[in-house]
Amino acid sequence: MAMILASQSPRRRELLGQMGFSFTVRPARGEELPHPELTPAQLVEELARQKALEVSAGADADDVVVAADTVVAVDGTVLGKPRDRAHAAEMLSALSGREHTVYTGVAVKRGEKLLVEHEATLVRFRPLTQREIHLYIQTGEPMDKAGGYGIQGYGALLVEGIRGDYFNVVGLPICRLGRMLAQVGEDALARCAETCVEKER
Repeated sequence: MAMILASQSPRRRELLGQMGFSFTVRPARGEELPHPELTPAQLVEELARQKALEVSAGADADDVVVAADTVVAVDGTVLGKPRDRAHAAEMLSALSGREHTVYTGVAVKRGEKLLVEHEATLVRFRPLTQREIHLYIQTGEPMDKAGGYGIQGYGALLVEGIRGDYFNVVGLPICRLGRMLAQVGEDALARCAETCVEKER
């Protein structure tokens, strides 16, 4: 059995490793097509499902494939990754002084079993000046992140409050993923406990 992360995100790699699993990274290559008829929750689930199915097609039957997709939604508008700096500035201006929702879809596939769920977290930004938005964009951090910010980095300076799973905002809801993995026979807590016992020997 091997575990495969169908994502090139360094944040997801770090979080999955934090759960105690060894894994390989095999990003999905398929194009993420827009689905305007779907709600944000349905959208991230569908995109995660597509990634898991694509990567599992080249995996062994007993391998576990983990896939995820994250978007930010405000006023019913879905914000993915910014196209350029001007687009990042538009996103950050839209989020300034307001609450938005971060959705992450998670798919776990092993053999014929495919689990797909999502997590939603509410995040509130403090009011931002145009100068602050410009300075944050200058860090380069917004450019590869849904909604144009990273809560685990300099973006923490923009976040006034959060309701829900912090790790979901980073890009991988660990608690939900742990429960999903247990359903396909991979118990993260048991694995961590075994590792700790081995270290004490």
